[in-house]
Amino acid sequence: MKFLSLGKWILVVLCISGMLIQYGCAFKDIDKRLFVSAIGIDPAENVENGYKVTVKVALPFGAIKDSAKPSFAYLSREGHSIGEAIRMLETHIDKVLELGHMKTIIVHEKLLRNDMQTFMDYFIRRGDIQLISYVAGARPSAETILKVEPKTEAPASVALINFFGATANDSPYVVTTFLFQLRRDILADGINPVLPLIETNEKGDELIVNHSVVVDGREDPTVLSTIETKYFNSLLKNSTGLTYLVKKGSLELLLNISQSKMTYQFVPREGSGAPRAIDMHIVMKGIIGESNKDLSIAKLDEYNQLASKEVKQKILHFLIKMQEENLDPFGFGLHYRTTRLYTEDLFTAWQKAYPDIEFKVTVEVKLQGTGTIE
Repeated sequence: MKFLSLGKWILVVLCISGMLIQYGCAFKDIDKRLFVSAIGIDPAENVENGYKVTVKVALPFGAIKDSAKPSFAYLSREGHSIGEAIRMLETHIDKVLELGHMKTIIVHEKLLRNDMQTFMDYFIRRGDIQLISYVAGARPSAETILKVEPKTEAPASVALINFFGATANDSPYVVTTFLFQLRRDILADGINPVLPLIETNEKGDELIVNHSVVVDGREDPTVLSTIETKYFNSLLKNSTGLTYLVKKGSLELLLNISQSKMTYQFVPREGSGAPRAIDMHIVMKGIIGESNKDLSIAKLDEYNQLASKEVKQKILHFLIKMQEENLDPFGFGLHYRTTRLYTEDLFTAWQKAYPDIEFKVTVEVKLQGTGTIE
């Protein structure tokens, strides 16, 4: 039998000693925890330059059949910082606030300015908050949006998550922005983060998500309309389920687009590295979902050309509008920076060139049918 050396004996004793001094009360039972499903941030009413934090807490129940509707509690507190407000909220309850399952962060639209980095820093630094949490703007307030309980919301479910998760709602009007993505875009030069904007109806029993907000540090953030949000989703995120209304004279066609893809490249200026144009190619595939006149499959190429021309004009108008407002939600500037050899004045050159860049847009619509009519 071989005996352990003195060094190994010392190592064994240290390991056993470390196990003996571990605290056994670090773990808390599930009935001692309150699980936060969503959190809302509003400007404070009674604290100067502070924040009002509202948490949506899921209340436990024995079985889904025991609860006819979702059960939530709402806790609010103001503070000079997010962390301070949450710490004070813990003095209002007899349990621990568990943020590990929190998937949605709602921010008042007035806070979507250049100081976002200040309070969003709290969510990034906490190790128990998922970086894949959804972030969205709120109107009229984050607290109001959190307290909306739609009639379609099922027990043991959170409607806010269903809006942005790929497993439920897949509307092309809904923008999805993750916490890590927002943090990255805020710190990067050459791109403006885009957040979905959540609203409610007059009765306060529905959630409406068909607008978006471009975060660019202005006093009044730019809000994209439903149509502009659709263009943003179709071009940048290749969203499906899009519809485009095409008109020519008395003919009206509603296109159902199932596939959309955008590619582009920068056209350099002669004698200078700065770009003078962006050559963009967009391909869309789909069918004609609705028409006010009888259609013929033999004229499909004609409908393709008509649709390509109309869609091109609408997209070009949107791109120019963003350019005139000095906004870059598509990240053209970021793409330019990352595909060029770095120099100190690289981004400065882009900033000077962007207001005068020409958009050369080519749209190719490939309709695969005129729909099925028996």
